[in-house]
Amino acid sequence: MTLRRALIDGAAVFGVGLTDEQIDACLVYLVELEKWNRKINLTAIRDEQEIITKHFIDSFSYLRGFEPAQGMKLLDMGSGAGFPALPIKIAVPHLSVTLVESVRKKGAFLRHIIRTLRLEGAEVLDMRTESLPAEHRSRYDVVTARAFADMDTALREGTHFLKQGGVMVMSRGPAESIGDVAAAAYGMSVASREELILPGSRDPRALWVFQKKA
Repeated sequence: MTLRRALIDGAAVFGVGLTDEQIDACLVYLVELEKWNRKINLTAIRDEQEIITKHFIDSFSYLRGFEPAQGMKLLDMGSGAGFPALPIKIAVPHLSVTLVESVRKKGAFLRHIIRTLRLEGAEVLDMRTESLPAEHRSRYDVVTARAFADMDTALREGTHFLKQGGVMVMSRGPAESIGDVAAAAYGMSVASREELILPGSRDPRALWVFQKKA
């Protein structure tokens, strides 16, 4: 299967219809990721098909967790190489995206991709999430967190940045779990949990959606 076909089919599984221009953007992103990965450690995955599946298509799965709308703002905590935020931005251009990445070399890569793909409404902040200024609190409709070791830590940090009624979306291993009581400690409730397998892989995932209580 070609990389183009893998992107089209994988995105379609999660209800994402990619245009030719969006597919081209993802493939340019992939090429740049591979170039930069020779200089700095962005991903341990080297196989292109695996990168498409485990990074790009996994990112598109997050769109099952919320309905993008005009004016919506997304915060991605610990962005690393830009997943899931930048593939989501490619698929939903009107979404405003803020990527938080404390490692400056990774931040430089993220800015390079944003410039190369001419993604408007995307910014990179070179800092740790807990150091974000007060203006970011209660500002975002959606928070994503892929780099955190556990959901508890991600919820504890992410809740501060969500508007009331906003959602936090996380794709985790199927064995990991968190209950309503633990979520409630951070002013959140479990809105949904969906088990899925990424197309082109045998990797089971669980897509969690938490909502900030009013």
